[in-house]
Amino acid sequence: MNIDKTGHTKLIALVSNSAWSVYNFRLDVIRHLHQNGYNLLVIAPDDEYSALLIQEGCEFISINFNNRSENPLLDLSLYNQLKKIYAKKQPAFIFHYVIKPNIYGSLAAASCKIKSAAVITGLGYSFAKKNWLYKIVKNLYKRALRKTDEVWFLNNEDAKAFISEKIVDIKRIKVLPGEGINTEHFSPDYESSNRYNPGFTFLMSTRLLRSKGVAVYVDAARIIKNKGFDVNFELIGFFEKNHPDSIPEDEVQKWVNEGLINYRGFAKDVRPHLKNADCFVFPSFYNEGIPRCLMEAASMELPIITSLNRGCKEVVLNNSNGYVCNLNDPFDVADKMEKMMNLSSEDRIRMGKNGRLLVIKKFNCETVIKEYEKTLRNI
Repeated sequence: MNIDKTGHTKLIALVSNSAWSVYNFRLDVIRHLHQNGYNLLVIAPDDEYSALLIQEGCEFISINFNNRSENPLLDLSLYNQLKKIYAKKQPAFIFHYVIKPNIYGSLAAASCKIKSAAVITGLGYSFAKKNWLYKIVKNLYKRALRKTDEVWFLNNEDAKAFISEKIVDIKRIKVLPGEGINTEHFSPDYESSNRYNPGFTFLMSTRLLRSKGVAVYVDAARIIKNKGFDVNFELIGFFEKNHPDSIPEDEVQKWVNEGLINYRGFAKDVRPHLKNADCFVFPSFYNEGIPRCLMEAASMELPIITSLNRGCKEVVLNNSNGYVCNLNDPFDVADKMEKMMNLSSEDRIRMGKNGRLLVIKKFNCETVIKEYEKTLRNI
């Protein structure tokens, strides 16, 4: 194990709700930290990506918790699990991601006198309505975030919401340009020959939640097809059966049977799908951070249609690299789809190139890696 000049281990922990999310969103950060002499400990529920993280040189510890459960006994179990691990491993710094690790992990780290940062990857479902769940989460956040060294946000609106609600002090926040992506990996030079269908193809890639705008996308497809256009509507993503906003599998199958969409399941690598699409659509009305799917699509020079929603509008400059549409409005989405189809191929290529330039300038993973470095230098 690496030792710094003061004799402490250079062990950094990353704590999240799935191994998949750590691998998918933070692999470039992990590789960079390894190259700079840090040891990485990933703490998350076990899934098929755990082995891939171990292959990358991470130590992996599996924990049991349901990120959607509202049972306080299960939350207490998460706190106790994390506290036990932190006390034993004594990492130099801990990065927590998503709501329950942010709350219970931050409290556990403080009890072990370990420095930590909470990364608010989006306000999510609990902030959608000002109900009893929101009040509980708000109070838990307020208590937990007092214990952290830094609180990171992925867009200004989320940071503003936490400050205006007096959940966190502005002096301890940092706003990142999303979690960044590797623009070399998501490059228009990627080769793929798996073209599903001839003709114009729209693509949506997302977790299959209603608030992500999946049904809006399907309704827009219905409007376009009813006008007689011969267009393909592709959908890729995974089901979250325990999420209160999840779309049932039989509903997706019904859309497929109606001929509205082609559902391609979950894609470990979205690049072949992006390469073979003409436009990416993401009409989300979810409390987004900065949607990775939009950064990936723009980086591969796809023009985009997305909603005028927090997090989404940061990736699309209207009429430059795509179009923004009204929230939860399939007619407006369909209107923007028709507008996109009527563009010349040269105009769509120009839009795509503008999108890649935006991602390279604003959302490149190198920018995010520098923020990790800055925080760790201050340990």
